[in-house]
Amino acid sequence: MLSKRFAWLVGSFIMLALLTTTAPWAWAEDDPWAGMQEVLEQIGQPQIPEKVLDVTDFGAVGDGEADARPAIQEAIDEATAGGGAVVRLPEGEWFSDGPIHLKSNVFLEVTGDARLVFTDRTDAYLPQVRTRWEGTEVYNYSPFIYAYQAVNVGLIGAGVVDGNAAEGFGQWRGRQGEAQRRLREMGAEGVPVRERIFGPGDDTRGDYLRPSMIQFYGCQNVLIEDVTIHDSPMWVNHLVYCYNVIVRGVTVDSRRLNNDGVAVDSSVNVLVEECDFQTGDDSVVIKAGRDQDAWRVGRPSENVVIRNNRMRGHNALAVGSEMSGGVRNIYMHDNELGRVRSAIYFKANLDRGGAIENLRVRDITVERADRLIRFRTDYHGYRGGDHPPLYRDFVIENVTARQVGTLIQATGVAESPIRDVLLRDVVAEKADTRLEVANVENFRLENVKANGEAVEYPPPDQTE
Repeated sequence: MLSKRFAWLVGSFIMLALLTTTAPWAWAEDDPWAGMQEVLEQIGQPQIPEKVLDVTDFGAVGDGEADARPAIQEAIDEATAGGGAVVRLPEGEWFSDGPIHLKSNVFLEVTGDARLVFTDRTDAYLPQVRTRWEGTEVYNYSPFIYAYQAVNVGLIGAGVVDGNAAEGFGQWRGRQGEAQRRLREMGAEGVPVRERIFGPGDDTRGDYLRPSMIQFYGCQNVLIEDVTIHDSPMWVNHLVYCYNVIVRGVTVDSRRLNNDGVAVDSSVNVLVEECDFQTGDDSVVIKAGRDQDAWRVGRPSENVVIRNNRMRGHNALAVGSEMSGGVRNIYMHDNELGRVRSAIYFKANLDRGGAIENLRVRDITVERADRLIRFRTDYHGYRGGDHPPLYRDFVIENVTARQVGTLIQATGVAESPIRDVLLRDVVAEKADTRLEVANVENFRLENVKANGEAVEYPPPDQTE
């Protein structure tokens, strides 16, 4: 077991590496967006096999009552053994009494007239699988659709995937506290992952940690396309340690708290485009693990493009709060936001360590937001405050909002100010509060307006 002192040294070493290996300031570039095209060129389209296996040929019945899961899983196994195939759910309502586990070279297709509905029996999602829960590795209930270390894999089709979580895992959030605390302690103390087994297991304590709905863990060349997703137990599309992912044309209408639409979690080369989100939490969020457990893993999220999406609900574009492995090279543009709490939100706390850097946001329209642009270093849940995060190198431009509560909120800490921020052509027709800014360095506003008047930092009657 790692001592807390050793974990602190590891975190400090990673922070030092981030500080010394990353360019401190990219505004000197002629075009701060120059890196986006390079990222897009690195993201390849997964190859969907031509072969199709219809689940009815394996005995599945789409009447909404018979358990189709054994036939679906048999088709997946045959597809893998044969070198790959699309496993198709045709017209009908397909009931799955437990999780579906995808494998390499298999794409599950839920066709336009099909609806895949999962059981609300929580014990059906056992045995446990390796996963990441709020940024800490653990063995827990299986996600509803799950792939582990698969290559060329995905979920496609214009049909509906219904998590049916209201009466099952959806009831668990208020009961998760003790297990949540215990898992976080295990991560902080370096307990081996093989010993972090949650769920009922051989005892009766009950752990109540909800699984993600769709999770690709350690996968490469992933496609999630065109499906509509309802009623998730927790994070909806969860990408853990993945490389080369496209999420395209997906509709998420899942309004339970913690129903993040897409959670990019220590993944590289990710494109999220042309999706429609109505969520109970962040529409798209970039994460990289929690505190000491993320320092142990040492895997950032980087090279992510988020474009041409529609977002409504809780928060829209977010980074954090679990970001201890580092987040960098994120490009968000041409997104339409409806009514949200925070439109552009960077969140961490003083235990996280890690860095959020090289973020680019432009061409965003917002109907209404409680906070338009928000940098936060005091997100709840911190325990000691010994590892402040590093925020640096942000360019946010051409953001227009009809109505906001607070236009810009940026609250760093003295030992780690928010650095190198350029806000340009940011306009709110109506704003109750313009600025809440503290502990920043090189924080620039160019053509920022609220209520028809220019907003300056520092205000004309103050100095930094």
